[in-house]
Amino acid sequence: MVRNKRPKVTHFIYPHVLKSCPEVLGSDGTKMVHTQIVRTGYDEYPVVQTALLDAYSRVSSDIGVARLLFDEMSERNVVSWTAMVSGYTRAGEMENAVHLFEQMPDKDTPSWNSIITGCTHNGMYSEATRLLRRMIANGMKPNHVTVLCSLSAFGHTGMLQLGKSTHGYILRNQLGSNSRMANGLVDMYGKCGSLKEARKVFDETPHRNLTSWNSMINSFALHGQSESAIRIFEEMLQHDVTPDNVTFVGLLNACAHGGLVEKGRAFFTSMVSDHGIEPDIHHIGCFIDLLGRAGQFEEAMEVIKTMKTPPDEAVWGSLLNGCKIYGRMDLAEIAVKKLIEIDPNNGGYGSMLANIYGAIGEWDKARRVWKTLKEQKAYKIPGCSWIEIDNQVHQFYSADDSHFKVEDIHVILESIFGFSEENIFLHHDLEPLPHRG
Repeated sequence: MVRNKRPKVTHFIYPHVLKSCPEVLGSDGTKMVHTQIVRTGYDEYPVVQTALLDAYSRVSSDIGVARLLFDEMSERNVVSWTAMVSGYTRAGEMENAVHLFEQMPDKDTPSWNSIITGCTHNGMYSEATRLLRRMIANGMKPNHVTVLCSLSAFGHTGMLQLGKSTHGYILRNQLGSNSRMANGLVDMYGKCGSLKEARKVFDETPHRNLTSWNSMINSFALHGQSESAIRIFEEMLQHDVTPDNVTFVGLLNACAHGGLVEKGRAFFTSMVSDHGIEPDIHHIGCFIDLLGRAGQFEEAMEVIKTMKTPPDEAVWGSLLNGCKIYGRMDLAEIAVKKLIEIDPNNGGYGSMLANIYGAIGEWDKARRVWKTLKEQKAYKIPGCSWIEIDNQVHQFYSADDSHFKVEDIHVILESIFGFSEENIFLHHDLEPLPHRG
């Protein structure tokens, strides 16, 4: 009788096990494997230490444990540094991520990708662009990951010329042979308003997937080309592509911007009855936006009342926009009060409420709101915009005078629009949040 021998476990097996732990077993699974590693004495191996660090860093609640492991590592290489930076970006701790990245003794392409990706995913698009320039200046060659993240940043900030340059780089380096890259280009061109280019890339994509169709629908929806968005959807169904929740967000958004109330109502019903998709907070926000723009406030309030989850800022904000159009101060007051409940420290909402009271002559209420805002030291998120000139991106915040040509800019604005600092009506304005320089 032959007895099967159990194969001896070596330290090489643990990195493979740890790679799947966060997704399959969560934090507890990682800790269980960690305990086994310590018992076997393999916790001194750098490859195992890095795998442990990476596993813990993939669970945001364990980011402190990951940093402790990082600090105690016997040997740190570029992989372990990158894993820690990526962990911080996934946890949204961008200040720690950038600080650690700057301390890295050696950086490779994946290292740069980790911080650029993190900036993009956390809405720091200008910082992502700045890091991309540094990466290239340091002699690193962007790969497909770098390019995809860069396209996302360019799309969100409207940097069309940089997006076009990146498109050229993709073609020269043969990086555009897959649908993911094509989808990134469609999304970038769409967000930048270059719909002809977006459609051209879409038409030339050999293997379109659901994301390809959604990107094209959302591009048209974003710029108010409702009928074009709906035609793409109909073409998508003809190709036997099954829509998902993202598809219907785009369609409802398209109907809202085009004033297509009946079409939007039909899509809102069809997504459940024909496609088995339960409306989430994003669908409801778009539908409320559609109804608000059309002045259908009774139906909008009925939809809000029957929501299975509490309405968020997008839902109440959509209702508020409709109230402004039709002068429904009664509902606007309700919407703003709900927004203040959700984010009591956001002075922008308090400003809206005070202005609503002022518009209907309730000055005592308006003064009480302003007094409360001052006492709470409420903040106001500053408006931000970007402009691209000669491949150079200039970023401006409201009430921002930090640009080196600010005086020349004011002279030009005054000559064009009659703008001057003296004639700006600052109605009890609040201090904006400090922004990154």
